Amino acid sequence: MKTRINWPHGKRFAFTVFDDTDHTTMQNGPGMYQYLFDLGVITTKSVWPIKGEHVPKIGGTTCEHADYLRWVCRLKEQGFEIALHNATYHTSKREQTIAGLEQFKECFGEYPKIHANHADCADSIYWGDARLSGMNRLIYNVLTRFANRGKFLGHVESSELFWGDKCKEHIKYVRNFVFSDINTLRICPYMPYFDEERPFVNNWFASSEGADCRAFCQTISETNQDRLEEEGGGCIMYTHFGRADFYEDGLLNSDFRRVMERLSRRDGWFVPVSTLLDHVQKERGRHVISASERNRLERKWLIHRVFGTRGTT
Repeated sequence: MKTRINWPHGKRFAFTVFDDTDHTTMQNGPGMYQYLFDLGVITTKSVWPIKGEHVPKIGGTTCEHADYLRWVCRLKEQGFEIALHNATYHTSKREQTIAGLEQFKECFGEYPKIHANHADCADSIYWGDARLSGMNRLIYNVLTRFANRGKFLGHVESSELFWGDKCKEHIKYVRNFVFSDINTLRICPYMPYFDEERPFVNNWFASSEGADCRAFCQTISETNQDRLEEEGGGCIMYTHFGRADFYEDGLLNSDFRRVMERLSRRDGWFVPVSTLLDHVQKERGRHVISASERNRLERKWLIHRVFGTRGTT
C-alpha cells in the first residue's frame, strides 16, 4: 500500500473537517462558516434533512427550517460539502430514512455522498458493537456493560429500521473510528476501505478527535501541525461546531482562531472530506481491509477509547 500521498498542486499536507450538525442553529452556524470561508478552509457540514417527531436528546436545526436551508444551500454554492447525519435527530424507521434521503436530494440536487451516524439513533448502520469483530466486540461489550449490544439495526435486513441497501446505493463514504492523532492517514492507513464483513457500506473512513473546542485545539496544536506537514499527512477532523465552547462572549474562541489561522497560512490542501478521500482512493486504488488489518485498527480504537480522549464515539 502506498504510504505517502502526492497532494494536488504540490501541497505539503491535506486538512479538512467533518462537522457533526448537533446543536447547530442559525445563531451559531453562519459566523463559524463565514470565518472558515474567509480563511480558505473549505470543509464538510452535515445536516438532518427532516424535522423529527419527538423531543431530541441532542437537538439542532433541520433543513425543514427555511432560513437554515437557504444558508446551507449557500454553503454548498461556496464549495462546502453537505453530508448526512441520519434522517433526523432521533431513531427513524425505514420509511422515514428513505424520506430523509429523498428530501436531501430535493434540497441539494443530489443524494449525500458521505454520512456519519448520529448519537443514539438505533437506525445507525454498523454501530455500537456491530462496529467491531470477534474478541474486540466482546471486549467492547464488557467495557460498555453490554449497553450497545444489538442496539443499532440500520444494517439488519429483518429490522424495520433497515436502510443498508439505500446506504449502499447512494452513499460513498461513512465515518467510523476516531483517534487523537492529527494525521488521520497515519493512524488509519487503509482508508478509505471496504470491509467485507460490513457490505452495506461502500467505503469507511476514520477521523481525528475534535469533539469540543478544547479537543479540537489540542489535536491541531502548533506542534501537531508541524508534524502533519513534515509527514505529508492528511487530517480529517471530526467536530461539533455547534457546541457552545467554540464561542466566548459571542465571539469565536481565541485559541481556536489562533490555531486555525496558523494552519490556514501553511501550504495545505483545504478541501471537503469527500474530495480528500476521492484523491486518496485515486492514488492508492480501492482497498479491501484484511482480517489482520481490521483487528489492528479495532484494537487501536479500543485502546484510544480506554486510555485516550473519549469525546467522540
